[in-house]
Amino acid sequence: MKHAPRLAWTAVTAAVTLAMAACGSETPAPAASTAGGPKLAVVATTPEVADFVRNIGGDDVAVTQIIKPNVDPHDYEPTPADLQAIATAKLVVKNGVGLEEWLDRTIESAGFSGTVVDSSQGVTLREGGHHEEEGEHAEEEGEHAGEEGEEHDPHIWHDPRNAKIMVTNIQKGLAAADPSRAATFATNLATYSAEIDRLDSDNAAAWAKIPQTDRKLVTNHDAFGYYIARYDLEFVGSVIPSLDTSAELSAKQLTDLVAKIKATGTTAIFAESSLPPKTAEAIAQQAGVEVVAGEDALFGDSLGAPGTPEGTYLGAERHNTQVIVDALAG
Repeated sequence: MKHAPRLAWTAVTAAVTLAMAACGSETPAPAASTAGGPKLAVVATTPEVADFVRNIGGDDVAVTQIIKPNVDPHDYEPTPADLQAIATAKLVVKNGVGLEEWLDRTIESAGFSGTVVDSSQGVTLREGGHHEEEGEHAEEEGEHAGEEGEEHDPHIWHDPRNAKIMVTNIQKGLAAADPSRAATFATNLATYSAEIDRLDSDNAAAWAKIPQTDRKLVTNHDAFGYYIARYDLEFVGSVIPSLDTSAELSAKQLTDLVAKIKATGTTAIFAESSLPPKTAEAIAQQAGVEVVAGEDALFGDSLGAPGTPEGTYLGAERHNTQVIVDALAG
């Protein structure tokens, strides 16, 4: 994962300091909720986490989402607006597992004095993804969340069972920050958890129609390990041989991936919405398979546009399953 250059980060910090000083005590209060009283000001890092907070918090939270749709979270550089939002929030909710490497220094620069909720707490993590330096498979299961590091796969939400843990952590964080609305948050959690269960059941039913020998997946980067493990798929490889998006295939790795696609009878490479499909298209041409891209690109690190079904966690995950199953079913 990449870090923002020191000079750029200094400039951002200076800019937000000046902006906050200019605002002084005139920062507007959060809007009132439908139940009365100000909404709880929450900053959420990723589109997935922000959607979780909106579903659990409902009309009682005012959510500022830092990373917008189709922006790569692995290579994000915070803006002055991000620091201002964090400085005035009561709660910051993150994905965790090292996905937001930029967050700690952003919080420090913003002078944030509230609570940080790590939604990954209690999730069993995969270690090292599907790729090691030598190209060998890593262990499927890792340590429990809380021991963050690059060796752990941060794409935990792709297993709906993990999503249920994440929203439970978020509900606890919201209730602790605003005890007067704890009952409402608990009711919202129960409703949304049932929807996640339905998603998991529907995914399993869709995959049950695909023969085990045809469940082969090649993606832009190694973002679907939890999904693959949950629905018993075979990971053939990824265009970017890494859990993040900064790595590149060597000539040998490219040749090996093409050979493996041919040898396994894999029929498609799935592009991702937040990554360009150019390299995937080149590999697909060499391997003689199709590239699933454009409107059918998978949501690996992001969600779709706001206001669309894919702009929600549930909609994006349903999209992913439908696209993959339809392509593999021919």
